[in-house]
Amino acid sequence: MTSLTQLIQQVGSDHPAARDELFAAAYPELRKLARARLRSGGRNTMLETTALVHEAYLRFLAAGHLRLEDRKAFFAYSSRVMRSVIIDTVRERQAERRGGGQPDLTLNTQIRDNLPGGETEILQVNDALLALEQAEPRMAVVVEMRYFGGYSDDEIAEALDLNKRTVRRDWEKARLLLFAALRA
Repeated sequence: MTSLTQLIQQVGSDHPAARDELFAAAYPELRKLARARLRSGGRNTMLETTALVHEAYLRFLAAGHLRLEDRKAFFAYSSRVMRSVIIDTVRERQAERRGGGQPDLTLNTQIRDNLPGGETEILQVNDALLALEQAEPRMAVVVEMRYFGGYSDDEIAEALDLNKRTVRRDWEKARLLLFAALRA
């Protein structure tokens, strides 16, 4: 069986069917990543694990030629794609909720109780994360991998070639900065 790193290198050299083999080999780990991202109720986007993984794969295919070095870079990229899928899904749902160009209609306020929570929070975190990305790119990657990718400190440290303590410090500092941005 070919390792993920070898498959990633084959994808980089445009080897036929390497993308499908890479997806098949990484599928269990991608599902684990997606499940970790979606399991917390505060970030419910009405996506299921399988839908998130498959949508990420479709975006992976649409990206064309990718230059990923190894397994770490692939899963960091996957985390970013999953973030993008979640953000786009939330934006689409909110556009639908606002009518999507349909005429306004007064509804019973009890309907509001059945809507999924946390979507506004996801968009606010994304906006704050974009601002953080401009100021502190490494911290933004740590937040992205942890918040949207569901990675642990150990996994982030390994993926970014950092010390676990550095990751923890970046996470704490980023949380404070994001909290201040979200309160503003």
